[in-house]
Amino acid sequence: MGFVVGLVIGLIFGLGVVVVFVRSENARSKQRSDLATTIAAFARMTAEDSRKLLSPEYYPSWVVFSQRQKLTWLNLHLEKIWPYVNEAASELIKANVEPILEQYRPVILAALTFSKLTLGTVAPQFTGVSIIEDGTEGITMELEMQWDGNPSIILDIKTYLGVALPVQVKDIGFTGVFRLIFRPLVDELPCFGAVCFSLRQKKKLDFKLKVIGGDISTIPGLSDAIESMIRDAVEDSITWPVRKIIPILPGDYSDLELKTVGILEVKLVQAKELTNKDIIGKSDPYAVLYVRPLRDRMKKSRTINNQLNPVWNEHFEFVIEDASTQHLVIKIYDDEGVQSSELIGCAQLQLSDLEPGKVKDTWLKLVKDLEIQRDNKNRGQVQLELLYIPNGMENGFTNPFAQKFSMTSLEKVLKSGNEGKELVENGGEVKRREVIVRGVLSVTVISAEDLAPTDLMGKADPYVVLIMKKTESKNKTRVVNNSLNPVWNQTFDFVVEDGLHDMLIIEVWDHDTFGKDYMGRCILTLTKVILEGEYKDTFPLDGAKTGTLNLHLKWNPQPIYRDS
Repeated sequence: MGFVVGLVIGLIFGLGVVVVFVRSENARSKQRSDLATTIAAFARMTAEDSRKLLSPEYYPSWVVFSQRQKLTWLNLHLEKIWPYVNEAASELIKANVEPILEQYRPVILAALTFSKLTLGTVAPQFTGVSIIEDGTEGITMELEMQWDGNPSIILDIKTYLGVALPVQVKDIGFTGVFRLIFRPLVDELPCFGAVCFSLRQKKKLDFKLKVIGGDISTIPGLSDAIESMIRDAVEDSITWPVRKIIPILPGDYSDLELKTVGILEVKLVQAKELTNKDIIGKSDPYAVLYVRPLRDRMKKSRTINNQLNPVWNEHFEFVIEDASTQHLVIKIYDDEGVQSSELIGCAQLQLSDLEPGKVKDTWLKLVKDLEIQRDNKNRGQVQLELLYIPNGMENGFTNPFAQKFSMTSLEKVLKSGNEGKELVENGGEVKRREVIVRGVLSVTVISAEDLAPTDLMGKADPYVVLIMKKTESKNKTRVVNNSLNPVWNQTFDFVVEDGLHDMLIIEVWDHDTFGKDYMGRCILTLTKVILEGEYKDTFPLDGAKTGTLNLHLKWNPQPIYRDS
């Protein structure tokens, strides 16, 4: 009996121990899970989350630290040592800047030198610093700086007319971002082989010119020439991607030098709904395009008179030195003849948004100022086709900058699959060979949708007119009566002699017994159909309140070559 009782008690005790152990393990497991959750939450915490938990006096350094740091401490020390920095830097700047200004000296000036250059008593203010993660074996630092200084800068200018003028540069206001690159990192002091510096971004550069003892306006164009010279010198000599390399340790640092990395091809197609700048008639628009705002690198289109919906279909090429930071700028002006042109609007596109080797067709909204983002006024839109080709890209892009090629990079893409040599030798003389993209374009007008009504019954009798711009050859669909969603399914063939530079204009009209009413149009380049062979798409009708057109395009290539 006692054995049985002992056995029962032992079992009960054993079960109790098991239950307690299981509950203990479950509790410990829950604690570990809760702790892991808490740690994960801390890992996701931002500085803003931390500020909700701590009052400012308890912030540890890791809470307030961010990618962009203020530099109050640096500004305090710079103010103390500025008189010594001013004396040393003034001589250095004078010695280095004079040759640059001489390089950009306007043709109306015979000589240009500094008679005085001091940076004044006001030190620059560094407003922030950030470290850029660019994946290279080095450190890239960007310093934000602003300077409303009181320097004493006097330029001695001599003109070919024998006039000598001392010109003072005053009221300088500058805001920008300087980039410093420390590369490569090495295992000996100072731990990097060289440092590059560049003006990464020029946000503002204002200054005034004053002739000492006279008026600069007495010589027409002098003030504008000097101002343009200074801005060109800043832009071309130190602004990114241009960079200055200072070797610290002996070595080869050619990899840090400015190099061409690719080419950007731009087709300026058209613009629409431009703001009219003329009181009588319409604006006479032309476009200026650039990647770097240097006079010898800026491209200008032809002027199209009296037109708010101009069609250019012009092709331009730009050299690219840093596709990750550079951008294309386009500005559209109204040509005022002998007077200064008036800006209609501008736009820009980051090259990093482009997929190398692939054509991008885009419409950009025009704004008044690229620096001001809040611009709701409708100034019009501009259509561009863009193609970025990095150096060394395959499929015919091996060396797009070799001068022996007269073809554009896009033409090389189209030619890459064809047999034949790119150069023809003729008695020792190498002649360039151009490619003419010739073929047959088949256009199927499938249907239209949601057309705007034109008659009193809320209907229309639409038909479509197709026009090749260069040859002006036309075709026309049948009329579909009493329909805002007509279906045609008609195919038309066009023989195209120069596909890269031709355009297809498709107009929709309403048939009327006593005439016809315009219902909208769409303008297409042939780039996409040439590259893809065929495609089907829906196109909105310009100049119409509503309506789209469904098309199928097919290209049958017949490339030929022409010596030049």
